[in-house]
Amino acid sequence: MSIRERMSGNEAVATALRQIDPDVFAMFPITPSTEIPQYFAQYVADGRVETEFICVESEHSSLSACIGAEAAGCRAVTATSSAGLSFMNEVLYVAASLRLPVVLAVSCRALTGPININHDYSDSMAERDSGFIQLYAENNQEVYDNLLMAHRIAEHSSVRLPLMICQDGFITSHAIENIELEEDEEVKKFVGEYHPENYLLKKENPLAVGPYGISAYYMEARVAQAEAMKRAKQVILEVAEDFRKTFGREYGFFECYRMEDADVALVIMGSSAGTAKVAADALREEGIRAGVVKIRAFRPFPGPELCEVLKNCKAAAVMDKSEGFSACGGPLFAETSGALINAESRPKLIDVVYGLGGRDFTVESASEVFKRLCGIAKGAEIGPVYSHLGVRSL
Repeated sequence: MSIRERMSGNEAVATALRQIDPDVFAMFPITPSTEIPQYFAQYVADGRVETEFICVESEHSSLSACIGAEAAGCRAVTATSSAGLSFMNEVLYVAASLRLPVVLAVSCRALTGPININHDYSDSMAERDSGFIQLYAENNQEVYDNLLMAHRIAEHSSVRLPLMICQDGFITSHAIENIELEEDEEVKKFVGEYHPENYLLKKENPLAVGPYGISAYYMEARVAQAEAMKRAKQVILEVAEDFRKTFGREYGFFECYRMEDADVALVIMGSSAGTAKVAADALREEGIRAGVVKIRAFRPFPGPELCEVLKNCKAAAVMDKSEGFSACGGPLFAETSGALINAESRPKLIDVVYGLGGRDFTVESASEVFKRLCGIAKGAEIGPVYSHLGVRSL
């Protein structure tokens, strides 16, 4: 039976990790994720978990410690943000290439420069090609639920990839919301125990971890990794279905909001989706058929499924909360437009970069984008495909 509670997104992450009780938590603090290990340290001090809690000297070291623990056969977790995630860059690729299912909680925050501690996705998007599965949350409930599903996905025998649970720094990480928690024993039962097939301390099957990949083998290893990411799509859906049957809350690759007959739509991620939904509701009152697609799984990217959802739209805006510096748009736009390129039926598509460094995204902002799409849907010129929203006049 669910327990009604109020807590921040960071506390929701720490609570989920307490219930899972991983073997190792390697930590180094950075705003706005510091509360996650802070809460967990209290659980350790109170004897509520059996986790080995390791304080290390940097974010690079925290993920390195997780890699060592996972290679030895343990379930390992950590948390970080912004420059901390960037400092992990080298070992993110190591964890993924070694097929070690580390779970990493990220409270997403803008990257320097200039120095900024507020929210956007420049940190997580910079690591989108590291080989980590990436799931994004709109609210505190979703970040908690994503954590409960994370190990089931990452540790699946057909996947064995690390997984990044992303939430919006400060917007959800520090905001207190109503949330439904599950009973500790029910969580443990759902997540299950970790029983890796092969690991360093398995005396029956000695093995090496991290060998040198010469040219004759490197590409095959990378292709095997890529195939595992493809297989993760089916596992994400299977785990979500089991989660629905067990706890009653439903998830998929994305959430479709009022998309059944939408002429115009926003493709968006994270907490901004709530704002976009309010704008869509208001426009529906005016007779404008507006809808929202909130992306939850960015890696693996649900391209064919997104094409199916958007095929009857006349115009859509991809909302990027990260600058791609490609001169063509942001990373979500690159993925979405790439997925749609060969679709027989597809909307006119624009990219809008917004919210960088914590810049406000309001209902009025979302409505402004929707109304631009209405003009495009009626035959007006598309105008700049790639633009920025809410920038002061230069």
